[in-house]
Amino acid sequence: MEFPHHVGVIGAGSCDERIYRIARELGAGIAGMGWVLVCGGLGGVMEAAARGCSEAGGTTVGILPGFQKGSANAYIKIPLPTGMGEGRNLLVVRASDVLIAVSGGYGTLSEIALALKAGKPVIGLETWENIEGIIRAGSPQEAIGEAEHLFKRMEA
Repeated sequence: MEFPHHVGVIGAGSCDERIYRIARELGAGIAGMGWVLVCGGLGGVMEAAARGCSEAGGTTVGILPGFQKGSANAYIKIPLPTGMGEGRNLLVVRASDVLIAVSGGYGTLSEIALALKAGKPVIGLETWENIEGIIRAGSPQEAIGEAEHLFKRMEA
């Protein structure tokens, strides 16, 4: 059985309208490719990406820091409560084949570091600068294109 690619979208739990639009467009692009969106399941970038993915008919998985499924944003189809707090960042990384960081704070930085240490590709979209190993993208479409290229290389 072949499973769809899992793309982790990581970013802050709160964001401005411009970053929200970028993340929402990214989520729609992920759905358009038939990929599963994995995120931390809460607000901000996570909500925006999940919203775009869900509205485009995609599948969204939220790996939640707390114990309650109901803490997930309204666009998460599969909520996975962990009770691990920020420790759930490792689970987001491990459940993803490729990660796309959108903006973000220290939580996002921790996920970037965990992903790079684990050998998982990270695509950066208006996120932390000067981190060796991040593949830079200038738009949601470019990030999707980079992820597609990575998946093709992984399958070769």
